[in-house]
Amino acid sequence: MTTLSPAQATADLAEFDRTTSRWGRLTMIAGLIISVGGPLYLVLFGNLGITSTQLWTAVAAVLGTFFVIWLVEPITYFPILGPAAMYQAFMIGNISNKLLPSVLVAQTSIGARPGTERGNFAAIMAICGAAAVHLLSLLVFVGILGTWLISVVPAGVTDVARIYVLPAVMGAVIVQAIISMKQLRPTLIAFAVVLLVQFVLLPLVPGLAMVSTAISVIGTIIIAWFARKEAQPAA
Repeated sequence: MTTLSPAQATADLAEFDRTTSRWGRLTMIAGLIISVGGPLYLVLFGNLGITSTQLWTAVAAVLGTFFVIWLVEPITYFPILGPAAMYQAFMIGNISNKLLPSVLVAQTSIGARPGTERGNFAAIMAICGAAAVHLLSLLVFVGILGTWLISVVPAGVTDVARIYVLPAVMGAVIVQAIISMKQLRPTLIAFAVVLLVQFVLLPLVPGLAMVSTAISVIGTIIIAWFARKEAQPAA
């Protein structure tokens, strides 16, 4: 087995980052064009009777609903996923309930800390595996067995699943993130901020419900930054 020198390894990693950044941007732009191409064609050439006022009203409604998420999600996911996996994750979707748990489990399994090169490569491979399993399961359980499977599942089970499956997944993600990061102080700060926002701020100002996630994330970041333990200078 050939062992790379530190200089060669650094050069290879830099080339990898340049390549993923270039193709990641191009892929995301292509995905954006494909996503909006169909609706734009219908609006401009479909004779649907949509006025410019209706169009911009719809755009404003989408901005008002999702603008905070557009800001919060990259800040939240980047420290765990790394740059290359971010392109994968936002192209695939279902980040919080599928890709992020896969990444955390992979990083924990091999002892890779998020934010390191090893952790970033683990995130890339975990997302590839999660996407492959997802596509295979869709083919089998939806494409082939979907109608039959729904017909044999008791109605009570599906009702319970709708209520509890998302909290169960998110709870597992939170626990896995805590185990992976092993940072007690930021964890306690995050829980304290969330509890204050949920049970103190929102009852006082219900109108902030739409931006409560952003308040929790940004508040946790700011407080954790000022409460961080300063590194001791070397003797």
